[in-house]
Amino acid sequence: MLTITLPNEDKKNYKNPVTSLQIAEEISPRLAADAFIAEVNGELWDLNRLIEKDSSVAILTSKNIECLDLIRHDAAHIMAEAVLELFPETQVTIGPSIENGFYYDFYREKKFNLTDLEIIEQRMHEIVNRDEKITREVWTRGEALSFFEKNNEKFKVELVNAIPGHETVTFYRQGNFIDLCRGPHSPSTKKLGHSFKLTKLAGAYWRGDSKNPVLQRIYGTAFLNDKDLKNYLLMIEEAEKRDHRKIGKELNLFHLQEEAVGSVFWHKKGWSIYLEIESYMRRKLSKSYEEVKTPQVIDRTLWEKSGHWDKFQEHMFMAKGDDEKVLALKPMNCPGHVQIYKQGLKSYKDLPIRMAEFGSCHRNEPSGALHGIMRVRQFTQDDAHIFCMNSQITEECVNFCELLQQIYKDFGFAELKVKFSDRPEIRAGDDQTWDKAEEALLKAIKAAGINFTLNPGEGAFYGPKLEFVLTDAIGRDWQCGTLQVDFVLPERLDAYYIDADGQKKHPVMLHRAILGSLERWIGILIEQYSGRMPLWLAPTQVAVCSIVDSVNDYILEIKEYLDKNGIRNEIDIRNEKIGYKIREHSNNAIPIIIVIGNQEKENKTVAVRYLGSKNQEVLELEQFVANVSSKCLAPDMV
Repeated sequence: MLTITLPNEDKKNYKNPVTSLQIAEEISPRLAADAFIAEVNGELWDLNRLIEKDSSVAILTSKNIECLDLIRHDAAHIMAEAVLELFPETQVTIGPSIENGFYYDFYREKKFNLTDLEIIEQRMHEIVNRDEKITREVWTRGEALSFFEKNNEKFKVELVNAIPGHETVTFYRQGNFIDLCRGPHSPSTKKLGHSFKLTKLAGAYWRGDSKNPVLQRIYGTAFLNDKDLKNYLLMIEEAEKRDHRKIGKELNLFHLQEEAVGSVFWHKKGWSIYLEIESYMRRKLSKSYEEVKTPQVIDRTLWEKSGHWDKFQEHMFMAKGDDEKVLALKPMNCPGHVQIYKQGLKSYKDLPIRMAEFGSCHRNEPSGALHGIMRVRQFTQDDAHIFCMNSQITEECVNFCELLQQIYKDFGFAELKVKFSDRPEIRAGDDQTWDKAEEALLKAIKAAGINFTLNPGEGAFYGPKLEFVLTDAIGRDWQCGTLQVDFVLPERLDAYYIDADGQKKHPVMLHRAILGSLERWIGILIEQYSGRMPLWLAPTQVAVCSIVDSVNDYILEIKEYLDKNGIRNEIDIRNEKIGYKIREHSNNAIPIIIVIGNQEKENKTVAVRYLGSKNQEVLELEQFVANVSSKCLAPDMV
């Protein structure tokens, strides 16, 4: 006898194995018609997969948000089927669902173009209308290899050989298309519906390795309904307008070039934003952190001892000294901070020690993963580490969460999500150590009174972490801040303190960052504000423009007064029409434009225009400065 327990605790008994679809049909014909996937003992299963032992079963429909990822995976398979029907010479490789959509990588001599995307998308709609049955098949590894070798699909052969420890593999078949896939999938192509869109083309190396063949990646997105799809496409359209690379070039903030791939050339205005943010952060940390600076290049022996050599070696830039020792540009600051901590004997009375660094790091990211100043190879972290005792973890975590929330608020981000990421598959330390670290971090986040969601298996190498995710003006999420509890690294690097009983103990190490990296943070800000930075961050806060040459001496007086009051300004006394000047400075996102003519000079006033407003107000110079001077300061200085 087989017992099935439903979500409402009702039980159904069966003499023979049963499918989730059969269960749904018994409950309601409507439920069976709407069913998309089943949750069996907490795992997602195909509706037609046989359940052979007592299980808890929930039937999910396309209205369940849990189905969104699977809808996108269905869409990837349907896209691959469409491509092979239209371009049979193509080889398919891998096609996962991703955040906000899906992609598939294809190998083909001829390049796809945007017209091809339209044709492929149309064929996808046809495949959906065909209502092709999607079935799961289990093959032996030998059968899979034989099938792919026969069809000369070298990429699939490599994938099968890379699957560890399995004598059988699963395939999914729809129409004439079959693909190696773990699944699960919906029962038919019709379940996808028509709320999908192919969005762009890109290049990608096979398995992310630049030594491998270049593939063509087709991106798409799919949603539960047309309304969600429309809203997403509008967001993408808005995001393209806000692209920090485009705005950075238009506003002369920075540039990137091939001779320094993954590194930023900061121009004067962009560097002004960078310095203002760094100064703000330095002031926020100065009351409770000691700022340090650690070397850029460190011998491999330290990285081996810390464990980074084994895990991060492929992302580290190497160099050799004249003694042939292998050196590495640091990819992170943690081991360097431990070295500073170890200088001199530490007592429990010295803890906590909070150590901050604007640490310049280098990581050899694949060129295909680089993205403007958001993902680079050279970056500066607003990094800090707190060395403390077990008894201090909760208080330190709570204080950090309060600091982070205040900083995000100062930059204009009110909405915040927090994820709790527990132990990953590859990690340092034993399970007992991880149990202790996870328990400590959970206790701390609960004490901070912050709502969080679980993010299983996404913890850091040394310990569990909190990920702080902010939402920008158009609804996109950005993971920036992190807080990690680490019992492992202090032990590996022989860091100690003397406790109240005179015993040597390892401190706990809290790894924490708020902005993440200054480069990426600035990219986020540019897109958040469409380049129109808050007044305190604007590289030029006020532009002073002449209408006629006779007022140039008064404009110089205004500049001197603005300089004296710490307001960043520039003057424009070019022989151009005032409308041209105003339009140019508005396009350059200067928040305030002052217009000076003979009347303003005679009355010692200024005519003020604010970016985004057509109105103009005339004020005495001193009154104008009194009105805006506090707004020109960083929030912590007001």
